[in-house]
Amino acid sequence: MLYPSNLEQKVNFIKIKELLKGECTSSLGQGYVDQITFSKDFGLIQRLLDQTEEFRQLLLAGEPFPSSHFTNLNPYLEKAKLEGAFLEQDEFQEIKLALQTLQSCISFFQKFGDSYPTLKALLGLLLDLDLKLLREIDQVLDEKGKLRSNASKELQLIRTQLLYEESRLRKVMERVFKEARAKGLVPDDSAMTIRGGRMVIPIAAENKRKLRGFIHDESSTGQTVFMEPEEALDINNEIRDLEYMEKREIIRILTKLTNQLRPNIPALRKATNFLGVFDFIRAKARFALKTNSVKPILTQERRLSWYDARHPILEISLKAQGKQVVPLNLKLDHQKRLLLISGPNAGGKSVALKTVALLQYMLQCGLLLPVHPDSNCSLFDHLFIDIGDEQSLENDLSTYSSHLMSMKHFSQFANKKTILFIDEFGTGTEPQFGGAIAESILLSLAKLGAYGVITTHYGNLKQLAEKQQGLVNGAMRYDVEKFEPLYQLEIGKPGSSFALEIASKIGLSKEIVAYAKQQIGEERVRYDRLLTQLENEKNQYAQLLKEIKEKESLLSAKLKEYGLLKDTLEQTKKQYIQEAKLEAKSLLDQANKKIESVIREIKEGKAEKVVTKNLRKELNVFKEEVKPEKVTLKDPEIQVVGGQIQLGDWVRLKDNGAIGEVLLLKNKDADLLIGDLKSTVKLSRLEKIAKNTAKKELKSIEKRGSYQTTAKMMDYSTNLDLRGKRGEEVLPMIQSFIDEGFMLGIKNLRIVHGKGDGILREVTRNLLRSMSQVGKLEDEHADRGGAGVTLITLK
Repeated sequence: MLYPSNLEQKVNFIKIKELLKGECTSSLGQGYVDQITFSKDFGLIQRLLDQTEEFRQLLLAGEPFPSSHFTNLNPYLEKAKLEGAFLEQDEFQEIKLALQTLQSCISFFQKFGDSYPTLKALLGLLLDLDLKLLREIDQVLDEKGKLRSNASKELQLIRTQLLYEESRLRKVMERVFKEARAKGLVPDDSAMTIRGGRMVIPIAAENKRKLRGFIHDESSTGQTVFMEPEEALDINNEIRDLEYMEKREIIRILTKLTNQLRPNIPALRKATNFLGVFDFIRAKARFALKTNSVKPILTQERRLSWYDARHPILEISLKAQGKQVVPLNLKLDHQKRLLLISGPNAGGKSVALKTVALLQYMLQCGLLLPVHPDSNCSLFDHLFIDIGDEQSLENDLSTYSSHLMSMKHFSQFANKKTILFIDEFGTGTEPQFGGAIAESILLSLAKLGAYGVITTHYGNLKQLAEKQQGLVNGAMRYDVEKFEPLYQLEIGKPGSSFALEIASKIGLSKEIVAYAKQQIGEERVRYDRLLTQLENEKNQYAQLLKEIKEKESLLSAKLKEYGLLKDTLEQTKKQYIQEAKLEAKSLLDQANKKIESVIREIKEGKAEKVVTKNLRKELNVFKEEVKPEKVTLKDPEIQVVGGQIQLGDWVRLKDNGAIGEVLLLKNKDADLLIGDLKSTVKLSRLEKIAKNTAKKELKSIEKRGSYQTTAKMMDYSTNLDLRGKRGEEVLPMIQSFIDEGFMLGIKNLRIVHGKGDGILREVTRNLLRSMSQVGKLEDEHADRGGAGVTLITLK
């Protein structure tokens, strides 16, 4: 059951229908859009969602599914079912094109049907369709929808004779026209023309007696008459007879073809339904792509767990203005069925309510939803809504009375299978009485087990939701310091209207605000102040949490960088040790050879003093040559100047020697810029140094390690976009991208090249397969680009 009768207008589903119609390619699909209805059938909704989701995946994959000639054949079939009637050539052409589309659909599912089983099941509508009819029509009509000359032997003979007579007529007319012009009977700059379907010659009116023939027409001035020469009269008559014969033969052929079509009318009606259904499903899938909608998880259990839910119409409107909609997170279950949303005016309460109402209605009409794919949804038998002003002059109903009429209906018919939506609950009458009645109705709805979303400003309803089972408070978050709504729904606590704060902010006098506080009562003011304080603390903690996450992310990056540097140093150390061992072995071999040579020469010289002395001298020279050089590494001198540390000074950490520039002083702490890293350090750990020596030290550090890993890590993006580039441009870009990623130790990379003709994708993947650093290539997930994106796993 739906309430009220204009519910679709209330939730703006009318606009959704208009957008869906805009995505249809034919009146058939638009007709199905008009037939969209709310359903509680779980199996039907599941099937409708599966169909749309499969078509969405089909569109994302760029599969070659037919996209034109989804024609409504019913008017032609109505005409053809009458005995003796026949369809015209253009009508058969429409049927022919529609049959070709149907044939393409069948071929598509024969090839790709396993990937789209729910859509393939719709081929059941075409079981009775005999495509032999397409061949029969194709034998009669050409590509332009005109009757072929060989459609029958009689038609071919008639058209052959017709061409012959037209050629003969043209020759006769050209001869007579040429003779008349030579005699000066034809006005200057005139030519042969057609009048009444017959070829005629323009003759000056004063010369009409000089040419034998039949006058068919004259010019508006009467100075020229159009004559059919006597020699052409019989030929024109023959042509006219042949044209009548051609027309009769065409009617005979079309009548015969219509008779062949007539037994297939029931199957063609089903085929027309098939075309309409697919045009409708495609429209829903195209709309889903435009609104980033997906198929949620549909459960039998009645609970709503929505993540990143967005109002599709609002999102489209904001996107046109260059803005983004704030997504909504919502959770309702059997313990917390009725959500009571409170908060300041213009804070987003009504938008949140209308978002939930519209998306629930869309779901139960078989449409995909703009939510996160992990969202859980369920179906309800009844959907009630009370939004806006329903006062009636005819029935003498006030705004409040109309709300009470709605509440009467809700309390009479609501049950555990009902979801309801009430905006500004209890307003429209004196607050004390309106609040009491609203509280009573709310208790009644809670006992009935109904689900729903309700917005209110009444404090008694907020307090009731805190202690009554089945109810739960929700607040639209508000920036207390900036006095700006955040449009974020937080479930679990009530929201403040911030009326006193806003009144003070806009400049109402303190006396007026103080009097208002006195009238409200201290307890109520304290309660509202507590809500304000909680909201303020919530914002502060959210900001702190954000900063902590940023620092954790930075720390994680630094730890990763440290690990990479450590691995690099270990590898370099092993390399240097290996090189040193090889060099030492080489020197040792040379020394041994030299010693053996000296001993041999001493023996040969029989230990003569002069020879021995010379050999010892050579040996000493060799020792000096292989003696390692003494290398002293001189650190740059750091000049400590001392004194009080000021903003912009250069300082050195006493414990580790790191050098940085002072960015900010806070009590006993200082914010430093050390390389690319910002850090907060105690002033007691710092000593002030001269600016010139600091810069020399930084240059020395830069020379000792020219490859700045930190800078590279900060500047490097794991995503490379090649769209719009030429093949020869992308090769060096890909090479550099992979080399740097491999050097920085990154495992997973992503290249966006688009689908297009597939040329850029082939160039990219061929190069990647040839690179030793690349371990694995694969397509991105279909929701995030599919074959248009290549995911890379490095070794």
